[in-house]
Amino acid sequence: MPSPNPTGATRTLRYGEPGAIEAAARVIAEGGCVAVPTETVYGLAADATDSRAVAGIYAAKGRPSFNPLIVHVPDLDAARRVAVFDQAALALAARWWPGPLTLVLPLAPDSPVASLATAGLATVAVRMPAHPAMQALLRAAGRPLAAPSANASGGISPTRAEHVAASLGERIPLILDAGPTPAGLESTIVDPARGLVLRPGPIDRAALGLAAAAAGGPIVAPGQLTSHYAPAKPIRLDAAEARPGEWLIGFGPVAGDDTLSVSGDLTEAAARLFDALHRADASAASAIAVAPVPGHGLGEAINDRLRRAAA
Repeated sequence: MPSPNPTGATRTLRYGEPGAIEAAARVIAEGGCVAVPTETVYGLAADATDSRAVAGIYAAKGRPSFNPLIVHVPDLDAARRVAVFDQAALALAARWWPGPLTLVLPLAPDSPVASLATAGLATVAVRMPAHPAMQALLRAAGRPLAAPSANASGGISPTRAEHVAASLGERIPLILDAGPTPAGLESTIVDPARGLVLRPGPIDRAALGLAAAAAGGPIVAPGQLTSHYAPAKPIRLDAAEARPGEWLIGFGPVAGDDTLSVSGDLTEAAARLFDALHRADASAASAIAVAPVPGHGLGEAINDRLRRAAA
C-alpha cells in the first residue's frame, strides 16, 4: 500500500478559516487522506474513485481490507451514480438524508467507486452527511469520498480533532477541526432490501420501523466486527460501582469519575460516549468500568459500541 503521508507532517486547520476547505480539497485531488468532521464522528476521507487513495485510508488506519468503507456523497443525484436505489431506499433517503443514515445498496452498473472501497462486494455503503464541513469538502472535491472513522483500526472512534491527532499521529497530512461532533456515534447502517438494521446508530430502529440483523454472518458493512471501538484498557460493563484500579464512567444515578449523563439522557450519553472512553483510557487507572445504560432507543447503539469495545 502507498504511504498515506509521505512528508510525515500533519497540519490542523480550523474549519471556517480562509483556505481550509480548499487546502483539504487539494490533498484529496492529490490522492491523500484528510480527517474531517461529520455529524457522527470524524472521518478519514479520500477519493472513493481512486484505488490508491482508498488504499491510503487502509494503510493509515491499519484497517483490514475485507472491511468495506462508507462512501459519502453531497446529494441524491451523486448517490444514484454510485448505487441502485429501489423504492424502499428512496423512501429512507427522502426521510433521513442528509443525516446519520447509511444505506447498503447494489452498486450501480457504471459506479465509479473503487472496488477496494467496497471490499470487492457487489454492494456499496452510501451516506449523505449533514455536517457543513463534510458537505463543503464533498462539493470542493467534486467526487464521492470514502470516509471511515479517523482513528487506528479497532480503536475508540474520534469525536474531536485531538482524538484524531492522538490516534493517527503523523500518518495523515491534514486534519480539519470543527470542534466536537454533535451525535457522537457512527451512523445507523441499513439494508433496505432486507429491511434490516446492520449497525445501530443515532437513528434508532423504532423510528425506522426495521428489524435488527442477526449476529454473525459475512461482513457486508462497517462496524460489524466483534471487537471494535476499543480502548487499550479492559472494560467491565453494567458496573454499579468501581473496583480498585478502575475508572468508572457513570450514567444516571450511578456516579463515577466521569458520567455519560447525570440526568440519564440517552442523547447526551451518545454524544459523550467516545469522549468519555478517551478520557478513561488516558487516566492513570488500569481498567475501565461503565454503569448500566438502558437498551431502548439510542441505548441500543450505545450498548452495541460498549459490547464491541469490551469484546
